[in-house]
Parts: sequence; C-alpha cells; structure tokens
Amino acid sequence: MTGTRLGVGVIGAHSWAEKAHLPGYAAHERVDLVAICDIEPERAQAMAERFGARRIYTDHRALLADPDVQMVDVCTPTHTHLPLSLDAIAAGRHVLSEKPLATEAEPAFAAARAADAKGVRTKLGFTFRYSPAIRQVRQWIADGTLGEIFHIHGFEQNSQFLDPDFPLRQVVPGAPRDQLIPASIIGYGSHLVDLMRWLGGEFASVASTMRNFVPERVVRGEPGRQRIPIEDGAAAVVEYASGAQGLLQSSYIAVGNYPGVEIRVYGSKGAAVARLISEYGIAETLHFATADAVEFRKIDLPADHLPPGTTLGTPWPELYYRNLVRHFVDEILEDRPQECTFFDGAKSQEIVDAVIRAHAERRWVDLPGQGR
Repeated sequence: MTGTRLGVGVIGAHSWAEKAHLPGYAAHERVDLVAICDIEPERAQAMAERFGARRIYTDHRALLADPDVQMVDVCTPTHTHLPLSLDAIAAGRHVLSEKPLATEAEPAFAAARAADAKGVRTKLGFTFRYSPAIRQVRQWIADGTLGEIFHIHGFEQNSQFLDPDFPLRQVVPGAPRDQLIPASIIGYGSHLVDLMRWLGGEFASVASTMRNFVPERVVRGEPGRQRIPIEDGAAAVVEYASGAQGLLQSSYIAVGNYPGVEIRVYGSKGAAVARLISEYGIAETLHFATADAVEFRKIDLPADHLPPGTTLGTPWPELYYRNLVRHFVDEILEDRPQECTFFDGAKSQEIVDAVIRAHAERRWVDLPGQGR
C-alpha cells in the first residue's frame, strides 16, 4: 500500500476527538478522512467541516459499511470502546480505540485474538508512548545508555478532579455505590502501567493501596453533588520479571497540570526523568544524569524527534496524537511491525486488575507474564 492514502472513519466527535484525534488525521498527508460519526449530527457536521471529512453518519454501522473506510477510530465513552471495536474488527477494518479497551482483561485479550484472526491491525490510544521524551528514554534503555535497569517509577500528578464541583465523567452507568469504585487506576494508571511495562518489561507481582479522598462529587449528567466512593488515589509497588523494582501512583487529586505524567528510570550507568506536564509554555521536559556526572541536566531533543509541524509549544494532546496517528497509519500503509496493540491494552488491563485485587485482598498478586 506504499504511496497510497488510508481511508479513515472516526466514531465520536466530542472534545478529545477535537483536541487530539482529528488534528492528527488532518495533519497526515497520507490520510483520507472519509467520515465522522456521532449520535449528535450537528456535532459530527461541525467537526467534518473543521477537519475536512467528506461524510457524516449518526450510526456507526453505516460508517462501517462505507467502502472507503479502511481504518476506524473509536473515540467514545469508555463502556462503548469494546463493542464498537469488535464491530469494526468484524467488518474487516483496522481499528484504533481509546483506552481502556475493556474494564476487564479477558474481553480485551479476546478482542486482540479476534483482530489477529480477521487479519486487521489494532492500536490502543496510549497517548504517552508517543511523547518524544518517552521514546528517547526507551532508546536509551534499548541501546544500553542507562545500563542495567534497577528502578522505574511512574507518577500521575494531575489535579483535574481535586475540585468536587468539576464534573466527573469516568463513571460506568450502573456502577454500585456501596463499595470503592476503581477509577484513577483505570483512567490514569493504565497509561502509567503501559509506559512502565514498555520500558521495563513484564510485571511479575504487585502490591497496592487505594482509597477515596473526596467523598462527594458532581457526576456528569446527575444533579448536584453525589456521595460516590470513587477511587481517586492509588499507589502500587512493582516487582518486574527482570528483577527491577517499580513504584506507581495514580491520582485524580495530586496537584499538578495536565497531562501530569512523570516517568523516572534509574540504571547502572545513568538515569532519566521525563515529565509530560504542560508548564511554562511547553508540553514536556527530559533530564539525564550518569553515574559519574550525577547532577541531572536538561536534554533538548532535536526537531526531527517531534512530529512534522509541531514544537514543544504545541498543545500536548495534538503533539502526542499526531505522533500516534502517524505511527499507526504508516504501520498499515508500509506493513511495519505493530506497536501498542490491543494485546498491549489487555496486558495493561491485566496489571490494573491485579492492582485492584491486591488492594482488595491486602496481598501481593502475581502476574502471568508475556504468554496468554
């Protein structure tokens, strides 16, 4: 397919599609943005006019039947990701889904197997794999610059829901409210888990603690404050299969700006700290130290590490998603090896499930490793 354009259909036309997904497709010269689908036709029409889509739909089945659509992007509420992705796979379309693909691991593994059986490619929206700083850290691990890896720490410092009157949207319809509802570990922690696994390899075992810090909140679509036991802070200790150690903290209420991700990697030869936090007009910073020069120094990555047409001043959703879209489109058109697939999403969810179980049962929980 080298030299051709990829026909893309996007399902979901609200804020995250507008800020991240659609700018990525509009910026890629080998994308034909065929259609946008949303249950609100005026929203679909507005996004189509803004980003150059040729058609709009209000039923995803009509979009999947469009012969010009080769790849589908699922950018909808969490509980719809899995059924829409399965419909796309059944229709023989490559599919990118926002995370999480499912809120339990086994259905996500089943979707990964279904895509393989159908011969279609998948990608999960783990936005932060496509940070230039994170990809540089990954390269330093792969080429031995950091030496043997001892510690990997992943932190979320994003106070988006510190204000109880800021509407909470990540509530699955019908979730029981007489017990702790895992939330930050799913919404934010899954990103950290994916990054920590991508950088350090398979998790062997986890222990964790989770709690609700803000007991009453406004929930989107419900009147006034609701007493709802949302897990808005979680912390975990990780033992890697390699023997490395890890720390993970996800939070809806830790003071800090979007997107709030910090990854620290410490090895026998050096260490790196990537802060994916919008501060002072830039989206991220990267610092590096070595065993014989232990004061961390700022690393300025060359322009070719960033997606074409961006700088570190580009808003982070667009910066990272332009990279994600470019990778997936090029993987499809050039038959490149797959990266960040539904299988990776299932592995992340498997680890999130283990963190939740470790808290509930107050014990270490072992992971099965790479094989499934």
